[in-house]
Amino acid sequence: MAITSAAVTLQPLFPLALGQVALPADPLEGALLMRAMLALRGEAESNPDPLCAWTGDLNGVDQLQRQAAFAPLISRLSGHAWTYLQALGFDPGALALHLQRCWPVVGEAGQLVGRHHHPNAHLSAVYYLNGDGSGRSGCLRLWPQRQYNELVPGLAVGHGGPIRADDAAANHAGAQQWNAPWFDLAPRAGLLVLFPACIDHAVLENNDDDDRRFSISMDFVITAPAEASAAGGRPEYLAPHPGGWQQVAGPVGKGSI
Repeated sequence: MAITSAAVTLQPLFPLALGQVALPADPLEGALLMRAMLALRGEAESNPDPLCAWTGDLNGVDQLQRQAAFAPLISRLSGHAWTYLQALGFDPGALALHLQRCWPVVGEAGQLVGRHHHPNAHLSAVYYLNGDGSGRSGCLRLWPQRQYNELVPGLAVGHGGPIRADDAAANHAGAQQWNAPWFDLAPRAGLLVLFPACIDHAVLENNDDDDRRFSISMDFVITAPAEASAAGGRPEYLAPHPGGWQQVAGPVGKGSI
C-alpha cells in the first residue's frame, strides 16, 4: 500500500529584526562630514593594528551628537530608532530612549573591524556616509546567536558538511533561508541600519583601493521614563531613569572598602 506524505510547511519563528532606512544622501553634507571625520582622526590611520579601521570610540571620540557639525544629522537618525522600537511593539510612553555613544568609523583600503557586540547597550545603529551597494568597501556582517536549524552543531558553517548549497533548479533551495551562517549587508550612502546590540557583527575588509569607508555608529539604551522612575511605577526589568542615579564616591585610600 502506497503511503502519501503531506507537504511540510516551514514557519519562521523568532526572527531577528534588522531595520533599514534608505535616507536621501546629501553629497555636500556627506563631503563635509567625511572631512570632519578625517580631522577628528588626525594622524592616526588604524586602531592601532594597521588592519583594523579607525574607530572613534577607542580614541576618545564617542559623543559625535554633541559636536555642531554632526548634531543635526544624528538628531534625525535618532528619530528612526523610535520607529524601530514601535515596530517591535514597544510603547513609547512607557520607556525613555537614550543615545549613549556615537562615534565615527573610517576604514582605509585593506582595513576591517573584527567580530564583536555591544553588551553595554540595547540597540545599535550604523549610518553610511558613502558606499555604492556593491560591498567592495566592506559589508556589515551579522551572525545569529545560535543556529537552531542546523540540528547538529557546526554543520551550517560548511567545511564539506551535509547541508547543500542553495540550488532552486534542483529543489535544494533553503540553505540560505534556514541555515545561513551569517548575513552580509553592503553599505550605501544614506543607509541607516538598526539591530539589537547583543548581536555579533563585524565589518569585512575594504577592497576598494580608491575609496575610504565612512560610517557613524550609535548605541542606544532603554530605561524607564523619568516620571515613572520618580513614582516607582516602572517595570521590574527596566532600569530606572539615569536622572535618579547617584554616583558612588571612590575609595579614599588603598585600604578603604
